[in-house]
Amino acid sequence: MADLDAVEARIWELLEPYRDELEDATIYGMPSLRWPGSGAHDYFAAVKRSAQKVSLYAIAVDTWPEALEGSSEELRKRRTGKATFSFPSLDDDLAAQLESFLVRLYRPYREHHARTAAT
Repeated sequence: MADLDAVEARIWELLEPYRDELEDATIYGMPSLRWPGSGAHDYFAAVKRSAQKVSLYAIAVDTWPEALEGSSEELRKRRTGKATFSFPSLDDDLAAQLESFLVRLYRPYREHHARTAAT
């Protein structure tokens, strides 16, 4: 069985670069990162650990599904719901793929909120 502490820590490490612009929040009791002042359901990412996996909720992929373009089949197989990616383990290669996906997803999320804040 994978070390879920390590999986969760790695996911939060991948989300660390976004903390400069995003604020800590919660959604349904899960820690999340969202654009400052946005609504609870407008988060960028939330993380939840269960007994067998760590799930990353990336609700923005529902709005910008093109962020998945270029993702490997391995990462796509981790998608277990509309916006949920489940990781019972997370090796370096998969972490790099997840990192690239988060970069692609953050661009339109940030652009949308920066544009909305400017109007």
